Amino acid sequence: MSSTTLAPAPIEDDPEAHEKLHVHKIYDQIAPHFSSTRYKPWPIIADFIASLPPGSVGLDSGTGNGKYLPLPLDRPNSIWTIGLDRSRNLLQIAQNAGGKRREVVWGDALEAGWRLGVFDYAISIATIHHLATPTRRRMAIETLLRCISPSNGRLLVYVWAVEQDHLSKRVLPSTADGHITKGQDIFVPWVLSQPSSKPLDHQAPEGGEPKVFNRYYHMFASGELEGLAREAAAVLDLEVISKPSSASDRRVRQGIEIVRSGWERSNWYMELKRWQI
Repeated sequence: MSSTTLAPAPIEDDPEAHEKLHVHKIYDQIAPHFSSTRYKPWPIIADFIASLPPGSVGLDSGTGNGKYLPLPLDRPNSIWTIGLDRSRNLLQIAQNAGGKRREVVWGDALEAGWRLGVFDYAISIATIHHLATPTRRRMAIETLLRCISPSNGRLLVYVWAVEQDHLSKRVLPSTADGHITKGQDIFVPWVLSQPSSKPLDHQAPEGGEPKVFNRYYHMFASGELEGLAREAAAVLDLEVISKPSSASDRRVRQGIEIVRSGWERSNWYMELKRWQI
């Protein structure tokens, strides 16, 4: 299996412009080809969605081609997941995920376009790592925490890890001593070598050279995702502990519990649950 050594991705002065050029523009260009490679749900995410009670309404922030919108497959229509994405071309695909018309919204992961606490759950899968600064990544988690129920809202976040497994083709630039202890900003190439079913002007001509698109990623180090959650909780004045059995005084207390966090197949993930007493 051939490996690809990833190039560092220095952030320009304007992180939004950086994301527009190296994330949003690229995904609109590669949407059909990208979607053709994203069809199998990851187990922990599928289990999270399967655990949601009937009648739950939630958000998939950064839905991409909408592969999680039809879940759970054994209980079709028992919950309602709305897909949000910045790529219009991916949303066109997500709109018909699983062969059924889905509810999708064009928007940004940092926009608070929802009523506070309106969702029972939210997922953010392989999205926050496309934001170019720690502040913007923290703000994305704030936005997710704001939109789920303050009393029992659930949130699952996945990001790429600097700790890649043995099956990964990605090789990160190493430090002088060969150890990677911090998150890294890198470019990950997407090689567009096959024509998609929907002709677009970005496709490599038949018989021509493949076209390479360098996508921006922030690869997360161990503990970094949980650290962002704690920072977001502090901004929102939320305690980070398991829900107390009762309030010690008459004031309302709100917080988040880190239900679980871990590493799976070159990704860091974290499940949070909001509480209020």
